[in-house]
Amino acid sequence: MGTAKARRRHSAVGAGLAALAMAAGLAVAPVYAAEKTKYIALGDSFAAGQGAGPYLDGCYRSENAYSELADEAKAIHLVTNAACSGRTTRDVMNDQLRKLNKSTELVTITAGGNNIGFGDIINYCGVALLGDTPGTACGTATAYATTQIQSGQLYSDLLSKIRSVQTAAPTAKIVVTGYPYLLDPIPAGRTDTAAVFIYQATQLSDLLNGTIAAAATAADKATSGDPKVQYVDVRAAFAGHGALSGDPWINLGTASDAFHPNARGYRAYFTALNQAGAYAVR
Repeated sequence: MGTAKARRRHSAVGAGLAALAMAAGLAVAPVYAAEKTKYIALGDSFAAGQGAGPYLDGCYRSENAYSELADEAKAIHLVTNAACSGRTTRDVMNDQLRKLNKSTELVTITAGGNNIGFGDIINYCGVALLGDTPGTACGTATAYATTQIQSGQLYSDLLSKIRSVQTAAPTAKIVVTGYPYLLDPIPAGRTDTAAVFIYQATQLSDLLNGTIAAAATAADKATSGDPKVQYVDVRAAFAGHGALSGDPWINLGTASDAFHPNARGYRAYFTALNQAGAYAVR
């Protein structure tokens, strides 16, 4: 697969060759390329492409991010991937919406996990996967995440984010993605520390995705006609490929890439979005 820079360089090379032909007095037939959909990606590390490398900057934007894969499609032009690692929905509103305008036709958003401190849960509770008993910090992180969801705060934050995108890009189709299971769900009945953590992670993932879906649905119902707001669930696309599986699409370990999709995982993200019609906007 060519890099993003290489893909975008091809069009410049073509234009240069046409200019040389015209300077030499050669007849050049006009080229009428189909206009591509102007696309901007927003969100956190899962939108930036963290986990797949190589990285373009300190935001962990990767050439293997699902938005970059969409840029390979003939009908899509990725104007920019504005996503950045560690960002919350508030950060998206404050720092990333400036990239949008009235000419933007498609916006994808992956955000919300940092609102509930999912990274803290991994850091403080994930020791259970090694057979260790999590400390009090795990309980504090879990309680915070649960409160953010059950109080309705996460839902409110997500809905505000989507409405802000609608205001900044009034003619754009908005596609909001969920998150995959980082660890494949397991059958009920186990009591070991690793299993208890997996049950906990699965439940929080379901609550997080359910809240994102509810906010997207509410925003869509409030919009008459097109453009619409669409939610895309990616959990099924990652089934059987969690971090502990034999064929993981989620990285494992303690480095910054841990518990983020690898290149195959972002291909799965792209496939789920594509199959849901997210990139079929023309």
